[in-house]
Amino acid sequence: MLATKPMNEFLDELASSSPAPGGGSVSALAGAIGAALTSMVCRLTIGKKKYADVRQEMESVLQQSEELRMELSQLIDEDSIAFNNVMAAFGLPKETEGQQEARSAAIQEATKRATLVPLDVMRLSERALGLVRIVAERGNKNSITDAGVAALMLHAACEGAALNVRINLASLKDEESVRQTREMMENCAMRVTLARDDVLAIVGRSLG
Repeated sequence: MLATKPMNEFLDELASSSPAPGGGSVSALAGAIGAALTSMVCRLTIGKKKYADVRQEMESVLQQSEELRMELSQLIDEDSIAFNNVMAAFGLPKETEGQQEARSAAIQEATKRATLVPLDVMRLSERALGLVRIVAERGNKNSITDAGVAALMLHAACEGAALNVRINLASLKDEESVRQTREMMENCAMRVTLARDDVLAIVGRSLG
């Protein structure tokens, strides 16, 4: 599994001529890193006397950020699997009319799945950014820049995932589904950008 590889091995695989893992897996990784940084800020806040009044809130945020970290980590592998399934569908035989129809249907189905994975990355990254805002506002101020980096990573995850959604939508034939998915993607990307900007404004005010 990609998510459990040592970092240097993952980077070597990423740098290879293989198309997977690629940008989709990296987007999921960026999201997982953002969630992990959120957890770190929580842990650096919990147990500090100065932040005793937010301990319960930080414990709740920590639980949520860890759940999101695990989900995003799983999507690192799921994106590569989805891509490989699309490639496998393209490799199906196409000599007869029946084979061509089966191949076309398989390509469409695999591409739909390959679209859902980055949509999940976007959705989870948006949720994580909501948590980052909380830790930026009320968490340990010594870790305020870590909250800022978390926001940047989660925004990058969302933007990268959106690119993969767009390239997959171009191959889908269901126009209404494509329209709905594109609208969902664009709205999520807009909300995430606003959320990132909110967090960075909080960070900026704290830094002076």
